[in-house]
Amino acid sequence: MATDNRPLSPHLQIYRPQLTSVLSITHRITGVVLSLGLGLVVAWVLALAAGPERFAAVTGVLSSTPVLLLLLAWTAALFYHLLNGIRHLCWDAGWMLDLRGAYASGWTVVGLAVVLTAVAWGVWL
Repeated sequence: MATDNRPLSPHLQIYRPQLTSVLSITHRITGVVLSLGLGLVVAWVLALAAGPERFAAVTGVLSSTPVLLLLLAWTAALFYHLLNGIRHLCWDAGWMLDLRGAYASGWTVVGLAVVLTAVAWGVWL
């Protein structure tokens, strides 16, 4: 078998990223981010169960600016992953499978994720 240094199929460096591929990769990344961020939620709940002193200590740490920025990113990941999951359910039902529908639903997911994150943090603060 002859071996040359060419790839067998077109490589990622050849293709320009498209909205659908970027949103698919982002969906996977946000799933990982949600799993990792769940540790903060578990720590908060455990501190709540441990008593008022432990809860105050953990709440103090969670109120720091770096952790608040992480929580903001986690909230954005939550809304994006939720909305994109609903988008995938629509695809499973046979809706918006054409290119125009895929792009319209993709941009809608991105826009709504930003809006819902802003609303959630606006209400929280």
